[in-house]
Amino acid sequence: MKEKIDAVKHAACAGFTLIEIMLVVVIIGVLMGIAVASFRGRGEQARVNAARASIGAICTAIDMYEVDTGRLPSSLNSLGQNDGAVNWNGPYIKGGVPVDPWGNAFRYEQSGESGYKVSSGGPGDGSAAITSW
Repeated sequence: MKEKIDAVKHAACAGFTLIEIMLVVVIIGVLMGIAVASFRGRGEQARVNAARASIGAICTAIDMYEVDTGRLPSSLNSLGQNDGAVNWNGPYIKGGVPVDPWGNAFRYEQSGESGYKVSSGGPGDGSAAITSW
C-alpha cells in the first residue's frame, strides 16, 4: 500500500510546470526572431542573382546566334524561332524567352553592329536595373 502512495506522489510531482513550459516557448520565440531577421532580404538577393544568371544565358544564346548567322537577332524572340536568318541553327533558347524573376520581360537593345545590352528592370519600379554591361 505504501508503494502505491509513493507512486501516486511521484506521478503528481513528475512533468513540467507552467513556468518551465512558458520559458521554453519564450526561448524558441527569441531564436525564431533571430533566424527570421538573419534571413530577411535573402529572397530579394536570390531573385537578383537569378536575373543575372538568366541575362548571362540570354547573352550566350545571342552570341551563338551571331556566330551562326553573322548578325545580331532582331529581337529576343529570334532566339527561339527563325526570323528568316540564313544559317539559323536554333532554337538557341528552349521554351521561349524567359521572364525575369519579377515576371517582366527582359529588354534587348542593339548598339552598333555587334554591341547589345540585355537588361531586367529589377525589383520594384525598375530603378535598380540589372544589365549585361
